[in-house]
Amino acid sequence: MQASPFDDSLVSNLGIALLCVAVWCAICFFISLLTGWFALGRRFKRQSDPYGETKSAGPFFYTVYMRLWSHYSSVIRLTAASDALYVSILFPLRIGHPPLRIPWDEIRFGRTKFFFRTYMVLTLGNEEKIPMRIPLRMARNLGILDRCPE
Repeated sequence: MQASPFDDSLVSNLGIALLCVAVWCAICFFISLLTGWFALGRRFKRQSDPYGETKSAGPFFYTVYMRLWSHYSSVIRLTAASDALYVSILFPLRIGHPPLRIPWDEIRFGRTKFFFRTYMVLTLGNEEKIPMRIPLRMARNLGILDRCPE
């Protein structure tokens, strides 16, 4: 009995689809290693919901820079709550990027300039020291400017 060409193309298309999914997962995981998100996720993986008064910014219209000036553009959400900073990324990019809960005492504040723009620098994790640069407008909307000394 001879197999039809339709069977071969179906298997071929399935193989291409699986390869695309595997490449997508590998790229997302590599990005998490590059930016430092993976290192933060080992200690600060979100276990609870935000507590107290919350302010959110994102995921759209903001670009957040991390280690090596790698960035997340229009895919990241930050929520400032009374207890911690909550950080998450849109679902399609979530491989290697678990939602994070970083207590305020694990965050150091600073400022930097890049291409004539001033950014708020949040150094995340007392051990990891992963920089997260956010626009001043985002920091203002989250109430982070009130938390840091001038």
